[in-house]
Amino acid sequence: MRELEQRTGARREAIRVYFRKGLLPPATLTKPNVAEYGEEHVRGILTIRRLLSEQRLSIDEIKQALNGHSAPVPGGATTLWQLDELVAARLGADQTLVLLSSVTERNPQAEVDAKAMHESGAIHLVTRQGAQYLSRLDAQIVGVWGDMRAAGFTEALGFDASLSTIYVERADDLARAEITAFLERVTGFSREKKAEWAQAGLTCMISLFSMLRLKAALKQIREIEG
Repeated sequence: MRELEQRTGARREAIRVYFRKGLLPPATLTKPNVAEYGEEHVRGILTIRRLLSEQRLSIDEIKQALNGHSAPVPGGATTLWQLDELVAARLGADQTLVLLSSVTERNPQAEVDAKAMHESGAIHLVTRQGAQYLSRLDAQIVGVWGDMRAAGFTEALGFDASLSTIYVERADDLARAEITAFLERVTGFSREKKAEWAQAGLTCMISLFSMLRLKAALKQIREIEG
């Protein structure tokens, strides 16, 4: 535990809270009253600290998001990416999945939208024992489409979830170009350094692309409307 404190900068009391709340995988007991911690615990604690300090999430909000709470997550995609890191630290792919039905509070037509988005490649649905699951990030995507419908973008006006195809194709192209450019410039560095830069870069680029997209959309409106 002392080494875990030194590696992460977290106090022992805080680390124990993370364990009690189920945010970290159990430690390995090598002897009675002797616990062994691994790199997954270090990564998990560091990610929790970033979520607390950078995204201003509370411990309970982190736990809710990890368990598939469908409310909008403060910090958007960047926060969800950090949460995925935390889930990886907790171990087990199953923990990244939530029931599709958990999204219906935010999006009453989640099942219809999820099917269309699955077909377009925007999300991935998993069926287990007759129930449908999706990742927390995909749950947020389906939830956002519910927000769109609530704002008036309805099927009656021709807006349905199949339109997500537009974003899937461009997101794939952009991501491929981004990662290719990134990897070309960081050859020779350690994986840890690449990961550190990738996290910082994605955080900045998500904001940059959002602003560029807004600028381009406003330009198109002006040109089309004359």
